[in-house]
Amino acid sequence: MPNWAGSFKQYQDSLRSFLRRRVADTWEVEDLVQEVYWRLLHADADAGEREAIHNIRAYLFTVAANLVRERAVLYQRAALQVDITDVLSELHAPDSNPEDHAYRQARRVRLVQAIAALPPRCKAVMVMQYREGMSYAEIADAMGISTHMVKKYVVRSLDLCRRALANYEA
Repeated sequence: MPNWAGSFKQYQDSLRSFLRRRVADTWEVEDLVQEVYWRLLHADADAGEREAIHNIRAYLFTVAANLVRERAVLYQRAALQVDITDVLSELHAPDSNPEDHAYRQARRVRLVQAIAALPPRCKAVMVMQYREGMSYAEIADAMGISTHMVKKYVVRSLDLCRRALANYEA
């Protein structure tokens, strides 16, 4: 059985360069590199597909090119162009006094700004999870990515939002 990890390591730098020329977001490049690796390991689990991989470099770059194409299609979908202010308007809670109302309103505005500044895929995952109530598996199916990547997008999105809010409240 071939050493897929070793083969991947040999080509990962050139794979990153390949993806950087096609994707502007550095985080997304890293996500795509990991997705290529995940698909390689998944192919490794399928004996028939494993036997069909004769040229590991060609396989890796073909998968990467396909992921870039899939990404372009996803960005064109209307689901990724959701106005996040519509999502947050559903989160209105009654305020007990005018000070609470002002504080919550200011916080909502900052949160809307933080979410609007998220990369498109992070924003889409947040909307699917919090507005649509979708599970990680459902989001993964809808976006054509692994559940691990969904978790990464959620963690990254929440971290970016927390940091943005902390900058205002510090």
